[in-house]
Amino acid sequence: MGKTDALKRKGKAVQNKSFPWPLCALLLLVFIGLYFYIIALSSYSKTHQPTPHQPFIINSTFSSPLHSLSPPKDKDDESVCDYTNGKWVFDNLGPLYNDESCGTVKEGRNCRSHGRPDVEYLKWRWAPEKCNLPRFDPRTFLQILKNKHLAFVGDSLARNQLESLLCMLATVSPPELVYLHGEDSQFRKWHFPAQHLNVSIYWSPFLVKGVEKNNEKNYNVLYLESVDESWGSDLGEIDVLVLSVGHWFLLPAVFYYEGKVLGCHYCEGQNYTEIGFYGAFEMAHKTAFKTILERKGPSGGSIDVIVTTFPPAHYEGEWDKFGACSKTLPYKPEEKVLEGIEYEMRNVGIVETKEAEAKSKAKEFGNRIRFEALDITKLSLLRPDAHPGPYMNPNPFHDGIKDHVQNDCVHWCLPGAIDTWNEILLEVVKRWSGESRKER
Repeated sequence: MGKTDALKRKGKAVQNKSFPWPLCALLLLVFIGLYFYIIALSSYSKTHQPTPHQPFIINSTFSSPLHSLSPPKDKDDESVCDYTNGKWVFDNLGPLYNDESCGTVKEGRNCRSHGRPDVEYLKWRWAPEKCNLPRFDPRTFLQILKNKHLAFVGDSLARNQLESLLCMLATVSPPELVYLHGEDSQFRKWHFPAQHLNVSIYWSPFLVKGVEKNNEKNYNVLYLESVDESWGSDLGEIDVLVLSVGHWFLLPAVFYYEGKVLGCHYCEGQNYTEIGFYGAFEMAHKTAFKTILERKGPSGGSIDVIVTTFPPAHYEGEWDKFGACSKTLPYKPEEKVLEGIEYEMRNVGIVETKEAEAKSKAKEFGNRIRFEALDITKLSLLRPDAHPGPYMNPNPFHDGIKDHVQNDCVHWCLPGAIDTWNEILLEVVKRWSGESRKER
């Protein structure tokens, strides 16, 4: 985890920080983490059905999987476009940027420069059923967020979305990196001088306080009643907050609440009660939203909170074997139903965000706090072709196809399908910018 004051020191020059371990040890940790993630995902996808939340979290259960998903909006608000349901249509126009025009892409997401031979995955556009999703306009985004601080908080998928956004914005206004801290650049801040806009990334894979697994302890420890102060302590200076977590909850973990062990997930050999991860995932959202409401009101400033729903992975085989995610075309809507882990995790994000939005309308908050879910789960589920796969590493087949090859079927190629998330993000901030907070 990064230090809790990771982004406190504004204006400091970029810091060069060496890794605290030899490179070989770091790579070993990465492979171990990926190995246990795939085991957890495969185990729950194949052998488990979603279970009700534990009593200590909430006294309700989820409904059955839906073929048609409801957008996070009021029923009488027909002016809000439902981007949830639709299909991918071929579009020769392609992305705004390429692998050579954006310098902020993390190595391993740059699929074309790593030798991916096909280009069709770059030419699909999301078409909602009953409305139009415009192409991303970087000038409009920069103008709306002028003089603001936009912060992405979460795991590596949050960083994936952030880098997509920066690449699109850089086509008209290249950002300046003004802060760098933590292993693997977990905390960074960019500045757009012309718009006086700051964009930050905070590493926080649970939203709540947690201790990540390491060589000595191969499970995470979460404290579900306490927000992660690496981002929580900076709420006073954040104007727009994008939260995105999920996949780290599938890893082995022990859960604490107010000093007591509630149970664990996937903790074989440990003397704890297995309770799964859905309840912990929900409680993490509740704690994060409760903290935002407490710290921003009634005397705090305004803030807009956007919750990116759970993005599905697409492993169809072993992570270290050829063909783990080898599809080159999107699914048609009728080919793939949202169910299981993806449905349940998405549903937590939707339900908890709606509850937080309802609470934010209370009189004491003065209409200064807004919540909305960025519902990208279904549209992402239909894009098994958009992951790096073996091209997480440069030219993986230059010596021919081998029996073992590492695959990344979790993150998304840049440019690619994940750019759509930010097209929807722009539509949300455009709508909010045209609303008076007093109208809520």
